Amino acid sequence: MKSLQINSKFIPLLITIALFGGLFVAGSVSYRGFFSMQVVLNLLVDNSFLIIVALSQALIIIMGGIDLSCGALIALSSMVVAYSMSHLNFHPALAILAVLGVCSLFGFIQGWLITYQKFQPFISTLCGMFIARGMCFMINQDTVPITDPFFMTMATTRIKLMPGAVISTSVLVALAILAIYIYIAHFTRFGRAVYAIGGNEQSARLMGLPVDRTKVMAYTLSGFTSGLAGIVFCFYMLSAYGLNAMALEMDAIAAAVIGGTLMTGGVGYVIGAVFGVMIEGIMQTLITFQGDLNSWWTRIAIAFLLCVFIVVQRILVLKRESRKVMRPVEFLD
Repeated sequence: MKSLQINSKFIPLLITIALFGGLFVAGSVSYRGFFSMQVVLNLLVDNSFLIIVALSQALIIIMGGIDLSCGALIALSSMVVAYSMSHLNFHPALAILAVLGVCSLFGFIQGWLITYQKFQPFISTLCGMFIARGMCFMINQDTVPITDPFFMTMATTRIKLMPGAVISTSVLVALAILAIYIYIAHFTRFGRAVYAIGGNEQSARLMGLPVDRTKVMAYTLSGFTSGLAGIVFCFYMLSAYGLNAMALEMDAIAAAVIGGTLMTGGVGYVIGAVFGVMIEGIMQTLITFQGDLNSWWTRIAIAFLLCVFIVVQRILVLKRESRKVMRPVEFLD
């Protein structure tokens, strides 16, 4: 009888899920009131905008790229929404459409520079991050409150799932984006092209895949998703400021890597990024329940986890490469 073997590409994701379960069990044993459905749901409520950004970041990393502009685009999109409604009297629908259009254009330009002008993704998106931050303060240097009735309603509405368990409308948006990203990544030609490019871009070109178009589309989609995350961020904060979402792109990258996405590209699952965000959130919750620890311990814990997952990824990559080397030898024998 053959023993059950797990494909190595699933191992990082399974480790992430097991780690989340282990942290939840540890918190439930250690702290009274931790074991509840609402504690888990609060992770979604408080991090819905980060989940949305982490999904796009995971897809970009799977393709072999990176996007450092997503945090700044969240700040820019929230600023555009707040300023256009409070100072220009835009209807909320028009403000939202304007934000999604601007952020999509932002992503398209970055993708065009990376694809056709051969900019390094790190440099192109770093420039995009600086430009977006600068544009925030060009619009307004102060905090801009959001008092529009639609945004107020979206911010305060709670949906009851069961007694003592509620979620916000932002969670529904995040779950809808998750479903869309799962479909895009695993059930479309575009998604298959993303994985092929991340695995080996030159081989993808030889296979006749639309590599250039796929890369531009991926960064455009990332810009659009960042704009959408900015709108959800407005639901959460009900204000805009140029320094909002500082270093959020690093949290998104960390969530993608902890979720099992290889930094070398070609391997990963977008749903893993959700569990990566949940792990970041549950560590913050554990520190909150402890009460006597500084919140910055969360960053230290995340850094430690990143190192562990990168080591695991490296081991898996080396094992995969060694198998490729050994196969011809086994054939000759």
